[in-house]
Amino acid sequence: MIYSTKTALVIRADLLPWQVANVAAFLSGGLAGTYPEIIGEPYRDADGRLYTPMIREPVFIYGAASSELSCTHRRAINRGIRFAIYTEPLFKTSNDADNRASVAVTPTVALDLVGLGLHGDRKTVDKITGGLKFLT
Repeated sequence: MIYSTKTALVIRADLLPWQVANVAAFLSGGLAGTYPEIIGEPYRDADGRLYTPMIREPVFIYGAASSELSCTHRRAINRGIRFAIYTEPLFKTSNDADNRASVAVTPTVALDLVGLGLHGDRKTVDKITGGLKFLT
């Protein structure tokens, strides 16, 4: 099925595996909280056990160097979409309040980005992520 929207994560390619997983989880949660329409229906197995719903469409995960993340960040801002960010200092905090405080004191151009979560019109997200390769 082709969706009219696209969900994409852009994660700094030099992160440790646990950091990639952590960033992907936080960004996906941020997108699901902001765009509830991306959540599908609950799952039910053959025995009737109910499981939580998941994001209903594929999530494309791109790898990027720091400079590419900054460029992607600018593109997303210029296209006026609301998106999720994860910055390097968030690896050292332990709660949401400290995470938000860390970002709040940092000017946009000084954000040390390690990940972005994007959701929007497919063509818009394609333009924002243009030139990036899938994370390997």
